[in-house]
Amino acid sequence: MALKQRLKPLYFRIRGWQLPPLKVVYLPIAALIRAVATLWHTAMRFLLWTPLFRSQVEGGDGLYLYGGCPQLLGPLQVSLGQGCRVSGVTTLCGRPGSRLIVGSNVDIGWQNTIACGTTVELKDNVRLAAKVFIAGYPGHPLDPVARANGAPELAHQAKAVLLERDVWVGTGAIINAGVTIGEASVVAAGSVVTKSMPAGVLIGGNPARVIRKLEECS
Repeated sequence: MALKQRLKPLYFRIRGWQLPPLKVVYLPIAALIRAVATLWHTAMRFLLWTPLFRSQVEGGDGLYLYGGCPQLLGPLQVSLGQGCRVSGVTTLCGRPGSRLIVGSNVDIGWQNTIACGTTVELKDNVRLAAKVFIAGYPGHPLDPVARANGAPELAHQAKAVLLERDVWVGTGAIINAGVTIGEASVVAAGSVVTKSMPAGVLIGGNPARVIRKLEECS
């Protein structure tokens, strides 16, 4: 035991030993690694991710994918407008007959999930920050016995979601089924929107409410 206690500090010193961070050596190596990674991801975007994703959707002229190819699950029809930017770490899913309609100049950020119950529509210039969840259907019924047996949600639980032009949804927000958010409104980060909201307002909280009217920017 005494020997173990004496060797323990030596072990931690050895484990923590590092080469000196010589900038003249390691900065060029870091720049080279970044350049190779950028070249690789750019090639993958052009040669694989973009054509692979566009083969599964309608439209999408000028689409910019970054970070991979979005996951497209279920019998969902997707249409994209022009000039959209979509994170590859995105999940798009839907019930039979459901549709995702994305306007032009729309941003769908990192780790977004869009679950289409009937229709989800994002009109022009909509911005979705990271980890936004648009929940057009719950995935499970309310009845506990049916839920335990693996039954899907009932048809009436699936509803449309509409985000009007220029809506901005902050990081981690949840938009529930049946919700419409009015033009140019902003949803604060982490909000849970359970009912429709008017145009031109700041929305926040759980459940979300109108915090104030947004002033027009000149």
